[in-house]
Amino acid sequence: MLQCKPNSLSPDYVYKELFSLQISDRRAFFISENKLKFDSLFTTEYNKGNAKIDLTNLSSLKSSSYVIIQTNDDFKYYTTVGMTLLTYTTPIIDKWNLIDETKVINSIVCEKAEVRYKGRDWIAWYSTQIPFPYGPYKFSGLPGLIVKITDRTGDYDFELVRSIPSSKLKGKLVSVSGIYYKNAKITTSKDLIEAKENFKANAKHEFESMGTQFFNDQKEKPRKNETRKNGFNPIELED
Repeated sequence: MLQCKPNSLSPDYVYKELFSLQISDRRAFFISENKLKFDSLFTTEYNKGNAKIDLTNLSSLKSSSYVIIQTNDDFKYYTTVGMTLLTYTTPIIDKWNLIDETKVINSIVCEKAEVRYKGRDWIAWYSTQIPFPYGPYKFSGLPGLIVKITDRTGDYDFELVRSIPSSKLKGKLVSVSGIYYKNAKITTSKDLIEAKENFKANAKHEFESMGTQFFNDQKEKPRKNETRKNGFNPIELED
């Protein structure tokens, strides 16, 4: 579960989002639960063959658009800009400071670690009882699963709220499809951010040019863009 304060001008507003960390033998997928649900429902609507796509039941599924795949050596970040799937690769974090301190979180015995990453100082609690070197977002490389990680300002916090073995998820788990990461165009973090900014103003035009019409009252809702931009508080403060 992510809890964060995405806008410094609205310090009382806390955004919450549930993510799924799906772990296999050699890698882990980190993806928004709502993204999985939205894309599944959107595909169902699209496959009906209608020119108009009804988003009435989907508009409440606000989600982060990225997918992150972690391995023992690196992580790959994926997101779609327009109709193009982009990806960049970064080595895992290797500057963790392991601290001789323990804490029980959600009945799991955890050990402490600290790191400075992308302009923020983070405190992590990991468990060697769960011997996977993965964690939320881009955080990995510790000798156990990261159960909780918080930046010192308290603006961003990830915490494991439940752990379920795959054997108990048969028929319930929405797996991460290859459409989220296969055949992606390789880029850099800087160029990906630039591509997203360039696309924002043209997103509606792109869909309409393909003959797709969207309806519900989400059409051009006021977005308070200036307030958002001025107080924008991203998880990464540095390149």
